[in-house]
Amino acid sequence: MPEITAALVKELREKTGAGMMDCKRALNETAGEMEPAVDWLRKKGLAAAAKKSGRVAAEGLVGVASAPLRAAMVEVNAETDFVARNEAFQAFVAGVAKLALDVGDDLDTLRAAPFPGTGRSVADEMTHMIATIGENISLRRARVLAVEKGVVATYVHGPLKPGLGKIGVLVAVESDTELSALEVLGRQVGMHVAAARPEALDIDAVDPAALERERSVLIEQAKTSGKPDAIIEKMVDGRIRKYYEEVVLLEQVWVHDGESRVRAVVKKAGAKLIAFERFALGEGIEKQGGDFAAEVAAAAGLPAPEEPPKDA
Repeated sequence: MPEITAALVKELREKTGAGMMDCKRALNETAGEMEPAVDWLRKKGLAAAAKKSGRVAAEGLVGVASAPLRAAMVEVNAETDFVARNEAFQAFVAGVAKLALDVGDDLDTLRAAPFPGTGRSVADEMTHMIATIGENISLRRARVLAVEKGVVATYVHGPLKPGLGKIGVLVAVESDTELSALEVLGRQVGMHVAAARPEALDIDAVDPAALERERSVLIEQAKTSGKPDAIIEKMVDGRIRKYYEEVVLLEQVWVHDGESRVRAVVKKAGAKLIAFERFALGEGIEKQGGDFAAEVAAAAGLPAPEEPPKDA
């Protein structure tokens, strides 16, 4: 059984918003396993559904670039928001996004690609920038979407510069419709994706493990009603439909009018959504928070986490 540390309690609290002592109890009940502990808290009504997008963000920029029939998006991380406002860093992120249009989104291939105007590879240019700027910089992820006919629209929320910001979206739309109209639709869908944070394009694309996990939680919650199994099954089926409306793009309510379904909007436009990708800066990366961890340790009656050694 893993040791129930203050850091583990802190992580569970940040995932669920539950109280520290409830988190400690959940970890004890689940032998220190994180995801079962999340489910335990949800079944007890002590936490809302965990969402990856709720994790603490790292710094840096998301960059997008587009060309006919395709578009690319990259995330490049740095240690502080100050670096994201550095013009050299911004030019680097934009350059990597443009390179991805040509070489694809395999990170090893992208890092090895020549960075324009430098005589260095992308990886070597990052090393050069680290030495120049004085902060660690990393190319975290990349995505390229393409269509045979239509557009791959891009959307950046709150851009620092065109194509550079903290949330980026790619939307692949196929249709024989006029490209300008398709671009407008794709951008509208991109805005929706940025706001609504869907996890899958359609119901068939929902992760089976995630669906089974959700069903298990809903069954346990429904059992507390004391109703017969047949009624519980119908209750769960209804809640699963609601779950689809929350996580499936085509089943979500269109944010632009608050009543239509995305699938109806796309169908009315005579188009088909092929794929989408959403990058939120630092999603899933947790910043260090020594003071908060110590507070958790004290409240939970656990040893304080060790601080990293300081330079002499």
